Amino acid sequence: MTAALNQRPRGGAPAPTRSRDFWGSATRLVKRLAPQRRRSLAVIALGIVGTAIGVAVPRILGHAADLLFNGVIGRQLPAGITKAQAIAGARARGDNTFAELLSGMKVTPGQGVDFGAVVRTLALALALYLIASLLIWGQARLLNVTVQRTVAALRADVEHKLHRLPLSYFDGRQRGELLSRVTNDIDNIQSSLSMTISQLVTAILTVVAVLSMMVWISPLLALITLLTVPLSLLVTRAITRRSQRLFVAHWTSTGRLNAHIEETYSGFTVVKTFGHQAAAREQFHNLNDDVYQASFGAQLLSALVQPATTFIGNLGYVAVAVMGGLQVATGQITLGSVQAFIQYVRQFNTPVSQVAAMYNSLQSGVASAERVFELLDEPEEAADPASALQPPVSRTGRAPALTGRVEFERVNFAYHPGHPVIHDLSLVAEPGSTVAIVGPTGAGKTTLVNLLMRFYEVDSGRILVDGIDITTVSRQSLRSHIGMVLQDTWLFDGTISENIAYGRPEASPDDIIQAAKAAYVDRFVHMLPASYQTRISGDGSNISAGEKQLITIARAFLARPQLLILDEATSSVDTRTELLIARATAELRRDRTSFIIAHRLSTIRDADQILVVQAGQIVEHGTHAELLANRGAYYAMTRA
Repeated sequence: MTAALNQRPRGGAPAPTRSRDFWGSATRLVKRLAPQRRRSLAVIALGIVGTAIGVAVPRILGHAADLLFNGVIGRQLPAGITKAQAIAGARARGDNTFAELLSGMKVTPGQGVDFGAVVRTLALALALYLIASLLIWGQARLLNVTVQRTVAALRADVEHKLHRLPLSYFDGRQRGELLSRVTNDIDNIQSSLSMTISQLVTAILTVVAVLSMMVWISPLLALITLLTVPLSLLVTRAITRRSQRLFVAHWTSTGRLNAHIEETYSGFTVVKTFGHQAAAREQFHNLNDDVYQASFGAQLLSALVQPATTFIGNLGYVAVAVMGGLQVATGQITLGSVQAFIQYVRQFNTPVSQVAAMYNSLQSGVASAERVFELLDEPEEAADPASALQPPVSRTGRAPALTGRVEFERVNFAYHPGHPVIHDLSLVAEPGSTVAIVGPTGAGKTTLVNLLMRFYEVDSGRILVDGIDITTVSRQSLRSHIGMVLQDTWLFDGTISENIAYGRPEASPDDIIQAAKAAYVDRFVHMLPASYQTRISGDGSNISAGEKQLITIARAFLARPQLLILDEATSSVDTRTELLIARATAELRRDRTSFIIAHRLSTIRDADQILVVQAGQIVEHGTHAELLANRGAYYAMTRA
């Protein structure tokens, strides 16, 4: 359908330099988890229990340290005296520092280390660590199921959306760029969700629980630790604001690179024939360099986040160690409490650093989500009427079959406002007739077919089939009555039989063979090792161009359409195959209203009506002989 394509722009919009609505897209992505709310709640519940255990263990280990320290100090004191007497004796000796230390300890003079209590305490800590590990494993399993199902639903929504988009959406974009959204971007969303949810839930719960424990142990030390948080957030924000636009550019550039690769290798024979390998390589290197520059810049900047936050956290760690030592010396807290607090500082700083590093993945995931949501938000085809294309029931009560009369009534159409392609066009194709449409490239020949198929809607005027306005019936009903044989044959990776059956999936094997015989496919199929079960490769490279076209004609035979569209169906084939195609299409056109679009005038001499289209208007019409006699535009085309 080259004519219509020439009227439309190729390629997507310019690459955005940053997310249009980062938080809006992030919120929308989180809402996609709603159908998995039970599993999400279970993930959070497991996270709460696991975090509570993880936070309790340092306090338990601190108690073990106190048991050891109390035992060591207790053995140095004389037995038979009380703790108060030991403190008083120290003050009497002028050792006030030791007295302050004793006042903050639970020591029994003369009593050594209670190793039984230490072992029991450590065993409890070990058991809790084991339980926490099992909970983390369970949380990871549930999270994996949650994310996988969420992404599977997103991928299904994208697939359904693609089937509801108008043809103009695909005509205006490169296939590789679109494939990048459907594959790379969704895979990146999956990775980002898995990492972000796991770390974010754990980080928030850990920060809240650890902060509570730190305040309980020492409000002063907790305040010192908290002073590092605003500084970490400021550094993180400064870095991520610069890296965010680079993540958007990275995924946009990746889409463009994929588009180039898809286009180059799908037409690699043409590239080699015209000697454009060097140009293709240069363009690849340029696009690949764009991906590298954006990715390198984004990763370089985002990689600064964790070292910066870790450094700030270590400053707080040093301050806590110094101040904690002073508090132990003055008896305000125990040595075990300081040990536990230092562990809590580590636990507190770790999720803060994780959240900072996670923002790297979050930015990348949201950039991909924005591209996917942009696709999901594209305008869809106008709503279809539910009615089918069916002539009115006659007086006898029987529903007659379509006769195939097609009428264009003063049709106007433009792909872009102000640039009409079809202008005030009217034509009638009588039932069973063959109408050939000829004209220069871009004249609007293929556009007529696009309008008849309702790939596009007319701007004004009407198209009638058997007197029924096609906009009053469903597209599926309309298209089920139309068969198409295109110049650009489309075959999928499957057997020859399966490719023919695409025209009518419920067809029997006998029906498939009869259609193949009518299209002269049967002749060459029996020469293949597996006959009708021979598999066609994805690009159809294991059969000739003519054989591919014959298969598409067989597909049209099997569909039994009332209307037929032949779009340059005999181009790019050898003379013998062209004769076979001509015979097959002649039989296919019998008793069917047919439209032939061709530049090769030799293929349309027997048409009942030839329309010469120029600039979207019919400038001549008639039979081959009549148009030659007129010596007008058609005559000039035959002499060109």
